[in-house]
Amino acid sequence: MARQLFERISYDYRHRPRHGIEEFDIKYIYSMLQKKEQSNQGEQMTMGTENQDVSHTSQSVSAPSGADRPTRHEQTDHDAVEADDALESTRQKVFVTARGKPIYPRTHRQAAYLDSVQSNPVTLCLGPAGTGKTFLAIVMACRKLMNGEVDRIILTRPAVEAGESLGFLPGDLNQKVDPYLRPVYDALYECLGMEKVHSLIAARKIEIAPLAYMRGRTLNQAMVILDEAQNCTLAQLKMFLTRLGRNSYMCLGGDESQVDLNPGKSGLLKAVRILEGVPGIAVIRFGKEDIVRNAIVERIVAAFEKEESEA
Repeated sequence: MARQLFERISYDYRHRPRHGIEEFDIKYIYSMLQKKEQSNQGEQMTMGTENQDVSHTSQSVSAPSGADRPTRHEQTDHDAVEADDALESTRQKVFVTARGKPIYPRTHRQAAYLDSVQSNPVTLCLGPAGTGKTFLAIVMACRKLMNGEVDRIILTRPAVEAGESLGFLPGDLNQKVDPYLRPVYDALYECLGMEKVHSLIAARKIEIAPLAYMRGRTLNQAMVILDEAQNCTLAQLKMFLTRLGRNSYMCLGGDESQVDLNPGKSGLLKAVRILEGVPGIAVIRFGKEDIVRNAIVERIVAAFEKEESEA
């Protein structure tokens, strides 16, 4: 009669890129154990097999890497990426997501960005895709809302792909702008969970709207985030920035290499030049070394930068 063996293995979710808990990793463990029974709960894993040394697999799972383990492209969210060694001992937890995952800055510039959003009425952030511009701004917005520092979160971006002519699109306002604001929703769901987000939207504690709907308003006691700011004209940015009301914060993020407007129409760099040095306004510039989305994204950005510099 076959003898079943079980062992409970603890793992650190922060090391997920190395021995993760994703489907690939579970299938790999299955194959090693010729698995009969397995469960995954929180930060522990119970594995079972017949007539095989479970401890051998335990060591393989716990090890930082293994020569006999298949390789794969790392596909990780912001909270799964390793921090700079120099930052590791000093970084502070910023927020805990709905799933219980702590959010930390992963680079020194990210730490400076978070400090700036916390302490300055206006923060302008420039940088390539994958540096956490939108995600970290929304993390700080959720933190401020949950701590009672602001009464509401307002998230906006220019609907350039629709030419801002939203009236010609089918559906109500949410249906018109949802495709353009999907990255914002994804970040909110990651931080607060879908049910909480929908509850806060219903209570008007979270407002998500296109930039055109900001005109003529005064935004008091709010954390206001403008995403894709590189697709705003200088006049639009001036309109947006002058909406700032009492006890409010603004964060503008953009990537000057991904402008969808006609050449010369983007006002982001002009606004940075005009406003840099103004008291209460901070400018943060991310580089490709701050990319935390996926290891290959940094190489993609570097390749495009090289091509553009040689053109």
